[in-house]
Amino acid sequence: MATKSVAREAEEILLATEMIQLGARLQVLQAETSLSYDRLARLYREVKGCSPPKGMLPFSVDWFMTWLPNIHSSVFYSMYQYLDAHTPAKKARALVEAYRLYTEQSSFGRPAEPGAEPVLSFTRAWMLIRFFDSNMVQLSHCERCTGGFIAHAHDPQKGFVCAICRPPPRAGKTRAVAAAATQARETLVDGEPAAKAVRKPRTAARAAVPLAVKPSSTSATSGTRKRPPAPAPA
Repeated sequence: MATKSVAREAEEILLATEMIQLGARLQVLQAETSLSYDRLARLYREVKGCSPPKGMLPFSVDWFMTWLPNIHSSVFYSMYQYLDAHTPAKKARALVEAYRLYTEQSSFGRPAEPGAEPVLSFTRAWMLIRFFDSNMVQLSHCERCTGGFIAHAHDPQKGFVCAICRPPPRAGKTRAVAAAATQARETLVDGEPAAKAVRKPRTAARAAVPLAVKPSSTSATSGTRKRPPAPAPA
């Protein structure tokens, strides 16, 4: 019976812990490590303080082709590709390092929002690498900025324009952006004087007086018009 290396097992536990902290699902941990399901589930509870979520992993190539996910996914994969090719980090370790770098860069210069999550989750980043390994997606280079962006496999390279150089008409008009703009307007109104921010309300006496309705000509004359006399009998 072959004995398992204690050092190798410790490395896998450390790798699984880092993946859990970044938001990995249990199926991802099972694919990237040789630890048993029970040990991974127990490790997940120790790190997150709750049971691992259940359900299927997101399996959609079209999600990576939409405007904002395509930009974030392309940035992440460029980082992963560079780390995997030019650093000692390989495969799963390159995935962890690239995703950590992606989260740092994607949140740079933005105000910290409680509970805010990155556009590209760790599980979708892992699925993206598997899509590349399965030749389901490819990197197409934009003819304007020459950047590499994710596209469907076997799509024509000639004439490709990325989502940054040619954004859709409603780019950036999401519900989160609309809610943030509404909150900013409410904050601005609260900070201004009441006379400038809010229109002066009508007085109680003015609001209580009903508006006079001018009677029409037909209704005014109909009450005073006399009926013609009945004809005399023959």
